[in-house]
Amino acid sequence: MEHRLRTPVSAETARSLHAGDTVFLTGTMITARDKAHIRMAEYFSGEKPLPFSLEGAVIFHGAPIVRQKADGWEMVAIGPTTSARMNDLEPPVIAHGARMIVGKGGMDSRTLHALHDHGSVYLSMTGGAAVLGARMVKRVAGVEWTDLGMAEAVWVLEVEDFGPLTVTMDAHLHDLYQDVRNRVSENIKTMGFK
Repeated sequence: MEHRLRTPVSAETARSLHAGDTVFLTGTMITARDKAHIRMAEYFSGEKPLPFSLEGAVIFHGAPIVRQKADGWEMVAIGPTTSARMNDLEPPVIAHGARMIVGKGGMDSRTLHALHDHGSVYLSMTGGAAVLGARMVKRVAGVEWTDLGMAEAVWVLEVEDFGPLTVTMDAHLHDLYQDVRNRVSENIKTMGFK
């Protein structure tokens, strides 16, 4: 099923999505890679407020290539990075209100259970489509934590019909990546390999 959604996203909306659904997003999306997740964890443990809101947020595991212009920033390219690098750090981000995580490669069972517990989903974006991704960014609304470096900073983006994104892990404990791993394992057994 195809969904065209606006951010912020409610837990009810996220729970209405199922693995295999296609999503296009319009609204605000926040980038966050490894260092940004580590910084968020530090803020959580110190009970310090973040300089951006996670409530209903879409977190994009990616590093945009941006160009500074006289009137702000211009998006050159933005594509997904491997999400598994954030496995240890993602459940608290979800617990603090993030409703959608966008990346590639899926995440672990701890993240899947956090998605279930808090009404969130994981969406996959095709790798290698960074220039196409940039065309769907209408405006760079802001940037936080530039001391982490341009790739690791948190970029606040206004997007329009950002997608197609595939729901690959949903709030009902369905994980398309695990389904594939299970089928491969069964096929290997059927073929007589150990």
